[in-house]
Amino acid sequence: MFTGLVEEKGTIATVTMTSGTADLVVHAPTVSKDAAIGDSIAINGCCLTVVAIDESKLTFQAGTETLSRTNLGSFKPGTGVNLERSLQVGQRMGGHYVSGHIDALGTVVERNDDGQWAEFWFQVPGELTRQMASKGSIAVDGISLTLVNVESDRFSVALIPHTLEVTTLGDRAVGDQVNIETDLLAKYVQQQMDRK
Repeated sequence: MFTGLVEEKGTIATVTMTSGTADLVVHAPTVSKDAAIGDSIAINGCCLTVVAIDESKLTFQAGTETLSRTNLGSFKPGTGVNLERSLQVGQRMGGHYVSGHIDALGTVVERNDDGQWAEFWFQVPGELTRQMASKGSIAVDGISLTLVNVESDRFSVALIPHTLEVTTLGDRAVGDQVNIETDLLAKYVQQQMDRK
C-alpha cells in the first residue's frame, strides 16, 4: 500500500529485456538507503519488488503483463521515474490509498502552463471515469492528485510548482502515456452499486 506521495525522482540506469520480461535497474540514492531485498517500491505507481541492491541502484523485474499494461515497457536508460516506498503501519497518511496496481494507461491530451503552475488533461478509458469525481483522488504515475474536472473519457488536474519540480509530470508533454490508478474506495463503491 502506498500514499501517492513521491519520495524521489529516480533514473533508469539499465533495462535488460529477456523473453518479454525486463530487469530494471533504477538509480535511487534516497530510496535505496534503507531498502532490502523483497521490499515493495512503487515505480511510476506500479508496485514492484526489489530483487537486487548495488549501493544506490535497485533492481526490479517486470513481467509481460506489467510491461503491456503500464508505461514501464517504454523505459530507457536516463528515463526519470517516480519512486515511493510502501506505507508503514503508524506512518502519517498524506495522500490517499494507492495500491500500486495500475488500472490503465492514460494519455496527456492537453498541457496548459500558467507561470509556474500547469493544468493537465488526461484521456482514459471511459469506464475509469465512473470511479472519478471532481475533488476526488487519482494517482497519475504514482502521484496522488486531486481531480478538477471529470468528463466521459478524460479528466483534469492542476499542478503546483512543487509537483512539477519533484516528479516526472514536469517533463510530460501532449502524447505521453501515464499510469492511472483510480481511488481504491471508489472501486468498492462502484462494485456495490453494480451489484444492485
